[in-house]
Amino acid sequence: PSVIDTQLTVNAGTPFRTPFWVTCPWLAEGVGEVECAGAKSERAARIAEDLELARRVDVADARYRDLSAAEGGGADVCDGVGIAGQREPRGTKCLHAHVATRLAGVDDPIGEAVLATVPHECDDDRCAPGPDVRGNAP
Repeated sequence: PSVIDTQLTVNAGTPFRTPFWVTCPWLAEGVGEVECAGAKSERAARIAEDLELARRVDVADARYRDLSAAEGGGADVCDGVGIAGQREPRGTKCLHAHVATRLAGVDDPIGEAVLATVPHECDDDRCAPGPDVRGNAP
């Protein structure tokens, strides 16, 4: 899978504030390259200038918080934080979290924009099927 949905609590109830994780090594590396090239700052500047983009980010963050509360049985186990564990909905602290949120089905415009810049196919064998846990070939 390209993304997984993890539990919101670990170790007997400790909040784990980032439920969606990019698991594909190719994609994680590509997002890291985009992030290192300054995309976090670029996205933050665009959100500050573009009211429609800001509105979409707010909607995505609210949806993310709703999903977190629903997974917690209605209780907000993550103490009111949104995407990437941020209190500020328009933050861009971790593009990987935004990409994972978009891949998990939330209409996150930050994740969508990053995905538009990252190649979607591996050019190596990192994601090729390997042997199963018993060592049997695929």
